[in-house]
Amino acid sequence: MSTLTAQTYLSPEEYLTWERKQPFKNEYHNGQIVAMSGVSRAHNRITVDITIQLGNQLMEGECEVFASEMRVRTSPTVSYFYPDVIVVCDEPRFEDDTFDTLLNPIVVIEVLSSSTAAYDRGEKFESYKQLASLPEYILISQDRVRVESYRRQGTRWLHNTFQHLEDVLPLASIECEVPLRAIYRRVIRDAS
Repeated sequence: MSTLTAQTYLSPEEYLTWERKQPFKNEYHNGQIVAMSGVSRAHNRITVDITIQLGNQLMEGECEVFASEMRVRTSPTVSYFYPDVIVVCDEPRFEDDTFDTLLNPIVVIEVLSSSTAAYDRGEKFESYKQLASLPEYILISQDRVRVESYRRQGTRWLHNTFQHLEDVLPLASIECEVPLRAIYRRVIRDAS
């Protein structure tokens, strides 16, 4: 979750220097700081469960899974975001030798709340689209069974929606499948 802070323009370099000293996470978009607010129990449970699902499936391969604390930088329009879950394959590329800002995610997953859904579907997705490395963007609702998958097909993004606990989310770019029942197992009462 995020909220726009007071309007103060910082360059990307100024933001990164400032952000690394902050006790709480702040995103950066269009020159402005966006403070990250706390997340709900449902949000945390979904983030942990999908991280575990992907981590288990990718454990023996060339991919790494990061949850919540790894920053991603977009370019050429510079923005910095903290996705809920990120997958990177092969050799991760970082902005500098601090190794806290990833440049080449292959999958980005955001868990939606009512306050972030429009931003995650709109401006944030437009920024993520700039990442040549990114073929898949996933949005997971925390309030109901609904997972949206956006997959890059050339210059277009194909959209699929999954809304049943029996559905399985395919992640072709990393050769994984995640049952929605596993994503929502601790959030939706009848998911067990």
